[in-house]
Amino acid sequence: MTFASIIFLLFFSIVILLLSITNIQYVKVRLGGQVNLVRHVILLLSSYIFYGWWDWRFCFLMFFITLVAYWAGIFHKQKYIITISVSVVLAILALFKYYNFFVDSLFNLLSIHSSRTLNIILPVGISFYTFQAISYIIDVHRNKISYEKSFLHVALYISFFPQLVAGPIVKASDFLPQLKEERNVSIQNLEHGIQIFIFGLFKKIVLADNLSVYVDEVFQNPNVFNAETIVLAIISYAMQIYFDFSGYSDMAIGSAKCLGYDFTKNFNLPYLSKNVSEFWTRWHISLSSWLKEYLYIPLGGNRKGIQRTYINLILTMMIGGLWHGANWTFVIWGTLHGIALCVQKIFTNVTNSQQRKPNFATTLLAMTTSNIFICFCWVFFRADSIDTALTLIKRVITLSDGVLHIFSWTLVSLFLLIISHICAIIHSTSVQHTNSTLSKATSYYNGYYMILNLNKILSLIIFFVVIGLTIGLAYTGASPFIYFQF
Repeated sequence: MTFASIIFLLFFSIVILLLSITNIQYVKVRLGGQVNLVRHVILLLSSYIFYGWWDWRFCFLMFFITLVAYWAGIFHKQKYIITISVSVVLAILALFKYYNFFVDSLFNLLSIHSSRTLNIILPVGISFYTFQAISYIIDVHRNKISYEKSFLHVALYISFFPQLVAGPIVKASDFLPQLKEERNVSIQNLEHGIQIFIFGLFKKIVLADNLSVYVDEVFQNPNVFNAETIVLAIISYAMQIYFDFSGYSDMAIGSAKCLGYDFTKNFNLPYLSKNVSEFWTRWHISLSSWLKEYLYIPLGGNRKGIQRTYINLILTMMIGGLWHGANWTFVIWGTLHGIALCVQKIFTNVTNSQQRKPNFATTLLAMTTSNIFICFCWVFFRADSIDTALTLIKRVITLSDGVLHIFSWTLVSLFLLIISHICAIIHSTSVQHTNSTLSKATSYYNGYYMILNLNKILSLIIFFVVIGLTIGLAYTGASPFIYFQF
């Protein structure tokens, strides 16, 4: 069950209906002080149904990890308990996601032919909910949050279906307090949430999925196409992965908003970044903040000298790359970003550039340079092997001949990306808004989501036109969310 499916819309409608029933005054009176408990039970059962739709056996694994996190929270003062709990969660992730990868890599290194890999299915979203479990365990141990006495709350935090299979990675300190508040379906939440959901759906099934046709064709046959086509395919992939993953994040944020819960944004116009460091404050924000808080800082951060800082940066990004997938291409991708962060830090220290006020020309040059490097790194992220990635890069550098194929959706997507970014910048920097509801929504969503007032005829027309365009232009082939594989 994915967000971009009819079955999800039916499932989500039933969840909304069940929660809405608890809003009826007669039902609230009958339930008394148990109304929130009933809502949480509905959400927990819905989350397990949603997750079990792929494979019901996955639910047992998620339930076990929840038990480990809950148990660790209760005994959070015992350091050895925390160590064991985090180790168990990491061991589960390593077994399902990395065992075969490391065994194959070791045997290939030793030139040993063996079939000692395991025939196991990678559970959908395991990278995300294991990270959430770890963050809860560590935050409770650090006394950043109080341990949760309610097992139901911990279970719902880890399994809440809007963010379950592809993030964003939600922190316990952001979500658990919401479970203690009176939160539920409302007209305003639905009005805002549905618009955000449609916004993400358009990015996914119209832009990302149509771009995937071109990207897949070029990356699977790199020797067929000329250098210009490969460059366009790389640019197309940069847009595809942004539209795909940010689209999913939008749908997660929107669906959670419909249910009455708030997630922080996961993307903030990343291709406007002037350097790699800024890129990681705008791209997959929940992951980059997780890596910084639970990996980079515990490794020592920048507190143990400049050389150790560089090692910590590279190691953090290398592990971050490996988190995305069990393939050396992801390791290279993460390592390249880590090296770039070190180079940027060296350049900043030498030139003291942070004290200089950039002008338009230097800003544009910095953005262009950063995006060229980011697109170069995307080649390793997308390629199915290191050889394929090197072939693509070599054909671009040598200006190789081949088939020239200019894809119309690349041009359309690039145009829409530029226009949407301009609108977002104008929207976020605007100080005054004529509509108070719009102003409130804008401040919450940092000016990115263009929330319409659906009480106005023009807004309704625009809203239904967008829905019509989404349905009419949607790519109907099978194109799963990119981050489902992680």
